[in-house]
Formats: sequence, C-alpha cells, structure tokens
Amino acid sequence: MDSTLVGYVSDEMNVALNDVQVEIRRDGSVIEVVRSSPAGCIFATIEAGQYEMILAKDGYGSKRVEVRVGADVPPHQFRLLSEGPFGYMSPISSQSGEESEFRVHSVEEARVTLWRYGLEKEFIRPLDWHGEHGPQTGKQLLPDGDFTQSGVDWHPPHPAAYAAQSVEAPARTGLYYLHVEQKHTDRFFSFPWVVAPAEPGADIAVLCSTMTWNAYNNFGGRSNYVNPASLPTAPVVDSHQDLDRYAADPSVRETLYGPENHEYSPLSFERPAPYNAVDRDVAVRDPIRGRFDTYFAPAEWRFLGWLEAEGYEYDLYADDQLHDGTLELDAYDALVIHTHPEYWSSEMYDRVKTWVQDRGGNLAYLGGNGIDCEVDVLADNRVRYLNKSQPRSLSETSDYDDTPRSRDESYETRFDRTHESGGNLLGVVTTLSGLMTAAPYEVKDESHWVFEGTELERGDLFGTETLQERIAGGASGQETDKISEHAPDELSLLAKGTNPNEGGAEMVYYETDSGGTVFSVGSITYPASLFVDEHTPVITKNVLDRFTE
Repeated sequence: MDSTLVGYVSDEMNVALNDVQVEIRRDGSVIEVVRSSPAGCIFATIEAGQYEMILAKDGYGSKRVEVRVGADVPPHQFRLLSEGPFGYMSPISSQSGEESEFRVHSVEEARVTLWRYGLEKEFIRPLDWHGEHGPQTGKQLLPDGDFTQSGVDWHPPHPAAYAAQSVEAPARTGLYYLHVEQKHTDRFFSFPWVVAPAEPGADIAVLCSTMTWNAYNNFGGRSNYVNPASLPTAPVVDSHQDLDRYAADPSVRETLYGPENHEYSPLSFERPAPYNAVDRDVAVRDPIRGRFDTYFAPAEWRFLGWLEAEGYEYDLYADDQLHDGTLELDAYDALVIHTHPEYWSSEMYDRVKTWVQDRGGNLAYLGGNGIDCEVDVLADNRVRYLNKSQPRSLSETSDYDDTPRSRDESYETRFDRTHESGGNLLGVVTTLSGLMTAAPYEVKDESHWVFEGTELERGDLFGTETLQERIAGGASGQETDKISEHAPDELSLLAKGTNPNEGGAEMVYYETDSGGTVFSVGSITYPASLFVDEHTPVITKNVLDRFTE
C-alpha cells in the first residue's frame, strides 16, 4: 500500500513541527505509529476511512483528533499548542460593572491577578489559581485548521469554573492587565482589558486602537500582514522562503496584496495576542523595547501614564465602543486618538467627523498612520479588514470631490478607496516618505498658541527625545502623516518633522464653523516623547487645556 499524506502539523504560529509522534487508531486498535517530517508532513500507509489520531511532542500539549482519510479529503491541518502560558479577555473591552471572562492556558498551576496600568502598575486583586484536580487540566487545545477566523474557543478546566473565570469590570475606567504566573517554572504572560466607565465622568475620552492590535496579531499563523487572505495548507518551515510577504519576486507580493485579491478572511479577537504582553518588571517610564511594543497596548500605556502624571482625568474606551455608540461623544470636551489608530470602521469615522464638524467636538490626534483602512465589525468578536476591497466605480464621483478618479493610485489610503480619505477629518494622511525613520520637528508657525510657554522660535527643533528603541531619533517617526489633498481649507501647518526625503510628520491645526477643532501630530513616535522630551509635553498640555477649558 502506498503512503498517504494524512496532513500537516504545526504550532500556534503555523510553524511546521518536526518529529511529532502520531498514533493512528481504528476501532480501538493501533494501526500505525508515525512521525512528522521536517516540513510537518504526516505520512501513513493506511486505507481510506475514519481514524482517531493521537499527537504528542515534548514541549507541546498532546491531543486526540478524529480524522477522515481518503483521496477526496484534503490533508488535515493539525495544530499543537506550546506549553505557554497564554491568555486573553473575552470580550477585550467592557464597561464598569459588566462581566468579561479570562481565558487562560497553562500546563501547570498558574496564579491569575488583575492590575491597572496607569502611572503605576496598580495591583487590584487575585482572580484565580488556574488549574483543576486532574493532571494538566489548565492546558487548552487549539482547534485544527485556521482558527484565526473563528477564535481558539478556550474554556475553563471544568464547567463549574465558568463563574470563577468571570470578572466584573472595576468601577474605575482604564487599561487593565491580567498577569498569569506559573507556580513552578515562574513563566509569565500578560494580556490587556479595556474598561470603559459605566457613565461618562471626565472631560477627556481616550480611545484604544484595538482594531489595530487585532490586525497585527498573527497568533494562529495569520494577521493582516501574514497570510492576510487565508491560511495556506502547508505550514511554515522558513518565513523568508515560504511566506509571500517576503518573496523576492514582486509579482508574488502583488498577487497577494494587489487589487485583484479583494476578499480577506476575518480575524478573531478570541485568541491570545503576544505582541500586547508587557513584561513583569517593565515600568511606564522605561524605554519601549521590542518591535511590536511600539505600536500597540504597551506604547498606548505610556500615554495613559503621562496623562495621569500630569493630573488629567480621562475615560478610556475601545474601538468597538466608539463603533457601537457606547462612547457618547457629546458627553466629552475632547477625544484623543493616539499612537497607531490605523484601522477604523466607517461608523467610527462618521461619528467623529460629524461630532467635530457639526457639533463642535475637539479631536486630538496624537499618533501616526491613522484611519488608513476600513474594517467591517462582524459578529462573535471578529473583524474583516478591507485592505483591497473594490474601489468606487471609475465613473462614480466621491462624496467630497466632483472630479471622477480614473486610476486606483488617485486614492490616498485604503480608507479612501472604500469610504473617503481620513484627511477630511485629520487633515493629514500617511505616506511612504519617512517610513521607519525618526527625527525632531521643526517649528513653522511659532506664533500659534500651541507653542505658548515653550520659548520656541521659527526654525527651532523640538521632540528630540523619545522612549522608542525601535525607531529612535525623535518624535516625528516610524510612520508619518502629511497634509492631505482633502484637508480642510482652514488648516494651518504648525511644524514639520526633519526626517529625510521630506518624510517628516506635519503637525497641523484647524477649526470648524461649528466651533470644533482638530490638532494632529501625524507620528507614531510622538506619544513616546511625552515623558522625556522638553517641549512636546508643553505643546500637548496646551492643546488638552484649550480643548477642555
């Protein structure tokens, strides 16, 4: 009998696992025991039919799987989970008084505790010792196949533990983290939880960019950047050789990311996000170490800590709470979006734009590459990212421009393709110029009130220091925005980053007829400067004080 490719086996990141032992059973008898190849292939000399397969490998949780084998059945995608620990909140955001569940994976007893991340890491209370009576009952399993679309579907060790793993959102709004500490090996994992107020209570609302966090999370082998359309059948052996993202042939990358690939599978929030983890000993004023920490919750925490250090009260919300109207914009004097708010729904955008332009809202955009791509918010905590959705008909005019656009390249951003340019609201949009560089800003309009108390003159530099380690060099950096062709006519250029190739972020300000105002810095690295720079804190306080007076 010829050998049959039964399937592939990979870990939680879709990396091929070599030398996994696979015991194949049928009708209670062991038919064959095989091992996976370096490419994760599982071959067996078995006939077509239904089998029980038991997979085991040191460092990974064993599992049983029912599999049908046959010529008409594609190779099965077996997924094994490393020993962890891992965890996530379901859902990732709550209002005070609401309940959320913490979903934790640990092969040994693990202590779960709740913390609030502000100016300090504030211990709130212990939540659980994760585990059960049997061996490794705190261990979770991964669904086979592409669970990035549906989530990992983790559950408590025992049905009676559901109530124990539910936690009521604290009365105080803020960014909370859950810590998971294994008892014997002392391995550690942390994951965020956004707690909004039950009722508005501050002058300032701050938005967490949870849609962006999820877009970059490739737990499961897919993100909006790695295998964005769907999970391939075969797992990764080497990223640079196997992933289209790193293909040397530009035509391969264009096939993946080009306009002909319109339909992208959704990504679920119901999975761990290792890029949002904060190490146990990191403090809010410490340098931001690592690549992804600079984009996501670890960097956003630095801004929240700075607000508290300066005495500002704020109410914190997640993207979905702006999307569904939980965030009542009219209850606030100012809305702050910051760091990297790249992915927004059209509902989020329209709510904020109407609030600013028609009802006198004040928006502070203290980040870079904002509102660059539209998302569809789906049921069951899932999001579809509209990276390459069809542009408007070539004969159709836009909502804000009477001139028909004849080429894809005329759209400023992905959001522009599907809705309208975010430059209509923010005044600026991201461009490739200046990408992955950082530099100080140069003052262009020293007479503007944002520079009061700085003693800066035209041509002076500011924003020379940041906590960023990935892209060090100044507050204008990493990804930078410039004045949009759709920016309001009233917009003023206040400063521009000195990045090479005219790639500096453009700091702008404008007012609306309704009394609304928008201040934009157009840089991801800007918030990371607030704890350590001389002038950016003064500028930011001038803006927040003016917006809330």
